[in-house]
Amino acid sequence: MAKRNKIAVIGAGNIGGELAMLAARRELGDVVLLDIPEKADFARGKALDIMQTGALDKFDAKVIGTGDYADIAGADVVIVTAGVPRKPGMSRDDLVSINAKIVRAVGEGIKAHAPGAFVVVISNPLDAMVYEMKRATGFDKSRVVGMAGVLDSARFQCFIAEAAGVSPKEVTTLVLGGHGDTMVPCLSYCTVNGIPVRQLLAEDVLSAIVKRTAGGGGEIVKLMGTSAYYAPAAGALAIAEAYLKDQKRLLACAAYLEGEYGYTGYYMGVPVIIGGGGVEGVVSITLSADEKASLDKSFEAVREVTEASLKL
Repeated sequence: MAKRNKIAVIGAGNIGGELAMLAARRELGDVVLLDIPEKADFARGKALDIMQTGALDKFDAKVIGTGDYADIAGADVVIVTAGVPRKPGMSRDDLVSINAKIVRAVGEGIKAHAPGAFVVVISNPLDAMVYEMKRATGFDKSRVVGMAGVLDSARFQCFIAEAAGVSPKEVTTLVLGGHGDTMVPCLSYCTVNGIPVRQLLAEDVLSAIVKRTAGGGGEIVKLMGTSAYYAPAAGALAIAEAYLKDQKRLLACAAYLEGEYGYTGYYMGVPVIIGGGGVEGVVSITLSADEKASLDKSFEAVREVTEASLKL
């Protein structure tokens, strides 16, 4: 007998609530929205609100809120948003000491109750936290991935489209490296309906866009007083959907590296294929000398934060 997919969202805050809504609205499966016991009623309230929305918008998905990890049993996908969000003046690195402990606890809960799940991590600092998740669960590298490059590439895409006066649908972008100020927006792989972006926009304009992309998260924090949540939720769900539907999508994600691009033993944003097998492979592409030098710098930043997390 066919069964519905089950999607667990850990953390019922802004991103978690939006994730639950998107997953339900797209009917990707039934959703469990989990938060700490003290916030279980908050999670139940959001779940009830989404269920009532479904009655109006005519989507069919069961959504429950809970504070008990036992309720995620059998989840096909677990999306982790747990942790404190960035506040004005905070860097992602400032979050390490708090969020590492949270992610480890979440990982233990997933390992105990959803040992067969594919795990997508959103918690910041992303590259270090997805490493912590893999370590806590003991899952294979194919089943633990970080949502970073998908979001960063979307921001890059948005800014390019705005500057070029075209629809974002026509723009293809790729952002590699750590999810932070050292990320690497790859202009050599940025096109507008196949046309290299350098044929459409001046170098000074592109340089400004690259800089804005790297600071894209911080820009939103300054404006709203907290982290973005609509786009991060959409990015994580794109990864989850690619897994659940075996779409074989090429997406920029934080994947565990074992020699690719010359890096070993850490998570960092690279192009990967996401399908029914999870992370089915890292795609190696040719980078310009400047892009590779920037990626090396980004890797060192990722390594430093990850090592700092491991010492806590």
